[in-house]
Amino acid sequence: MSEYHTPVLLQESVSSLCIKPSGVYVDATFGGGGHSAEILKSLGTDGHLIAMDQDSEAIANAPKNKKLIVAHSNFRFIHNFVRYNGFDGVDGILADLGVSSHQFDTGERGFSFRFDAELDMRMNPQASKDAKQVLNSYSCEELEHIFKLYGEVEQARKIATMICKHRENAPLRTTADLGNALEGVLPKFSEHKFLAKIYQALRIEVNDEMIALEKFMPMAIKSLNKDGVLAVITYHSLEDRIVKNAINDAVREGILEKVTRKPIIPSEEEIENNTRARSAKLRVARKL
Repeated sequence: MSEYHTPVLLQESVSSLCIKPSGVYVDATFGGGGHSAEILKSLGTDGHLIAMDQDSEAIANAPKNKKLIVAHSNFRFIHNFVRYNGFDGVDGILADLGVSSHQFDTGERGFSFRFDAELDMRMNPQASKDAKQVLNSYSCEELEHIFKLYGEVEQARKIATMICKHRENAPLRTTADLGNALEGVLPKFSEHKFLAKIYQALRIEVNDEMIALEKFMPMAIKSLNKDGVLAVITYHSLEDRIVKNAINDAVREGILEKVTRKPIIPSEEEIENNTRARSAKLRVARKL
């Protein structure tokens, strides 16, 4: 599993769940299965873990384990799957919102500008909308909006205009095509950082990530038993804001209490060993 994906904040997130051997838990973003494997270690024969992921490749990587229930689904449907599997509620939910190392490092998935590949970016390979569709069919105004909102990109209007002008001659199909369309605006000394924002914005739009997260949070809270724990790992300000606000709203309503006042961040050692952990934040709350 470690070759597929290196789990972030592994010990911190799993220990925050305070796992009971006979409890029921959900790994809402199975990915490479690192968090699930750690949870399974603490479960007894009566314990259960529901592992959810919309990526069929991730699901295919799931181990055979009597305690593990695998659900090929977006985590926004968490409450449905908890009830479908016969549980009134669960004792803990863990969600790691990052893109898996496998998705980034598999060139043909189109998540990274490091590879010359088709512009795909679908976390669910069966989904209809991919990055090519977004880039070639969205209006200039729509492209500007997603670059500004989801990538917090400067010169979003100029970038959108360049893409629209480029596609008049030929559609953008590959990462190289997108690079060529942006050639005139790429900064000399921070090209990778600039492209990372563009790709983040496209990936979020392709997968409706913010919409899914906004639906996931109340359903996750609803799915928790009394004293159940919700632990969520975020990687950028947009998703962290949604998680933070949902938890704060539930605290004000007397539904949750914060386990930690400030988010937990990775140690310097973890960041040194896994640079993709550098922006991670773990927020933990308990159901009252």
